Amino acid sequence: MNLTPAILENIWVRLEPMSDTHRESLRPLAGDPDIWSLMTLRGDGEHFDAWFDLMLDTQATGTQISHVIYRKTTGEMVGHSAYLVISPPNQRAEIGWTWYAASARGTEVNPASKLALLGRLFECGAERAELKTHGLNKRSQAAMLRMGAQHEGTLRRQMRTWRGDLRDTAWFSILKDEWPGVKAGLEARLSAAS
Repeated sequence: MNLTPAILENIWVRLEPMSDTHRESLRPLAGDPDIWSLMTLRGDGEHFDAWFDLMLDTQATGTQISHVIYRKTTGEMVGHSAYLVISPPNQRAEIGWTWYAASARGTEVNPASKLALLGRLFECGAERAELKTHGLNKRSQAAMLRMGAQHEGTLRRQMRTWRGDLRDTAWFSILKDEWPGVKAGLEARLSAAS
């Protein structure tokens, strides 16, 4: 697997590898505390720069590729998503740190972004895509199931959040041979939304 930073694009969204030039444009979007309520780290207000720097630092190690997401119909920046825990020897990576501005939630942005991210991941030789979320994040879990990801289980009290509590983490995956069906489903959803 050879997953490297690249601009990912389809007719709905454009995902650009994140750089420091995106910092001030992304800052106001991250200011919504609802985004961070079920995250392990906080990135709103005074916490934004530490979160942003962590995204860039892990990107520099080659274990993560962060993206800022633009909605193509308006040209506006609407969120963030990343490849995490990139493991070339095991031909897998996680897609996570996904969040959107309120104006983009429940729209074509998430399925279009997942279409771009998953497509690139499998084109680069992945055998497995991983996704995980807070056990309380039922909206995210429903989106993963609707997309065609398989729920693999929930790890109880697996990770500490920024509030100090231990969260249950729900794990999902998509395998390479499942990707054609997932892709067709995402494309059908997007076509119906157009």
